Amino acid sequence: MTSHSSSSNSSQIPDHTSPYYLGSADNPSSILVSTVFNGIRFSSWKRSMSIDLYAKNKFGFVDGTILQPAITSSEYSAWFRVNSMVISWLLNSLHKNIANSFLFLPSVHAIWKELHNRYSQSDGSLIYQIQQQLYSISQGADDFPTYFTKISKIWDELRIVQNLPACTC
Repeated sequence: MTSHSSSSNSSQIPDHTSPYYLGSADNPSSILVSTVFNGIRFSSWKRSMSIDLYAKNKFGFVDGTILQPAITSSEYSAWFRVNSMVISWLLNSLHKNIANSFLFLPSVHAIWKELHNRYSQSDGSLIYQIQQQLYSISQGADDFPTYFTKISKIWDELRIVQNLPACTC
């Protein structure tokens, strides 16, 4: 009996590397990003949210690589639970008016796609604004490391907004 109970205990040890794993700190009221998305600077918000979801091993729910199993599958309950958690994280990171328009979509993947469809189109004017920042930036009284950090941040944002691959030179 002892060996049976120890083997059943070992099968109940949670796999922290599984995308279905939710830790004790994971709860529906969590806000993952510091700035709530209000319809402006979608690319920056999307990048921050992606980083946080990758860190929690949940980005597969967002990009659709973790597919919804059949309702009869033994994994469906775990998938549904984590999908619901990630939906709550996503909705909590959106302004209330925006979140309300996504409330009834069935999966976090559907919400992510719809957010992208609605808000990534507006990046044309953002690209122009970022380019204007690049044209107008000057070192002024900043020391070189401070100036370099400012200009690098602008270049990085432009690269992300334009979806350009990183330079490997």
